[in-house]
Amino acid sequence: MKKIFVILQLFTISYFVSCAKIQEKKNLKSQKSDFVIAFGSCNKQSKTNVLWQEIAKNKPNLWIWGGDNIYADTEDMEKMKRNYEELRNQNGYIQTTKNIPVMATWDDHDYGFNDAGNEYLMKKESQKLFLDFFEAPKNDPRRNREGIYHSQTFSTKKGSIKVIVLDTRYFRTSLTKTKNKRFQPNTFGEGTILGEKQWNWLEDELKKSNTDFTIIVSSIQFLSSEHGFETWGNFPHEVEKMKNLIEKSSATTVLFLSGDRHISEFSSTTFNGLKYPIIDFTSSGLTHSYSSYSSEPNKYRVKNVVNEISFGLLHFDFKNKSVKMQMRGKQNTLQQELIQVYQ
Repeated sequence: MKKIFVILQLFTISYFVSCAKIQEKKNLKSQKSDFVIAFGSCNKQSKTNVLWQEIAKNKPNLWIWGGDNIYADTEDMEKMKRNYEELRNQNGYIQTTKNIPVMATWDDHDYGFNDAGNEYLMKKESQKLFLDFFEAPKNDPRRNREGIYHSQTFSTKKGSIKVIVLDTRYFRTSLTKTKNKRFQPNTFGEGTILGEKQWNWLEDELKKSNTDFTIIVSSIQFLSSEHGFETWGNFPHEVEKMKNLIEKSSATTVLFLSGDRHISEFSSTTFNGLKYPIIDFTSSGLTHSYSSYSSEPNKYRVKNVVNEISFGLLHFDFKNKSVKMQMRGKQNTLQQELIQVYQ
């Protein structure tokens, strides 16, 4: 009798596991999208990343690194090179990205030093290692200029998306520290995040953009600015410059992707002259998160903060001009979702 009971228990468990897997497959199949972007940030190469196989389940058309792709924090380029090799060998990374394009920016820890900007002494050497790891061709413009900013357009039969990747490290002037917060905004209109050459390049990229969607990748948050950590809000005049640039450009449905914070959240606001909201989708981190998070202000926040490991997904529907934005975690669990329809 006892054996029969155990067998029934095992059968029941097996049945429900099978049902769960079938339902998961149905859910993934039901998400019909014209183009899928997956992205994430804050990936410690020495830690096991359990999310690679979950990311692969969503069959993305593009993977975007949002920064802190490795944690190097060093001026020793041999050490940094070994860190990149650890990432290459991280279980599931190559398998997940081998058949899709990969775009990437860096943040402070893979750039070379915590909170570093243009003062980092090994930035040229670090840039070379970055480009080598991501296999940038010899004729890639980034091989012959300062900074890793770049763009790429992805076209389908139904529509197109332009992805603009910014470099918020190479040219950024030093931050202003304070006793009450880590950093305080520079209200004198001094300093820069992108530097003159990158700003000119970005203006040109936005002016000539004629795609259905325009994605701007920034390693640090563009909208959230009250937490006292790194953010575009530490340079308010640079935020205004970006707003003016977007308002005057021909780019349509601009959407920001960001990382850095070890939390994931949606932020949204409106700009004068734009008929749609500007959304900053923060996804962080892939291998570790701000698990002790309790609260912090963000007047632009939509919905809730996710403080578990996660990755971001964007499902594009060109016909309905909509984007379904999702945060997903272990077992591909949907943590939060935001759907934006652009008129």
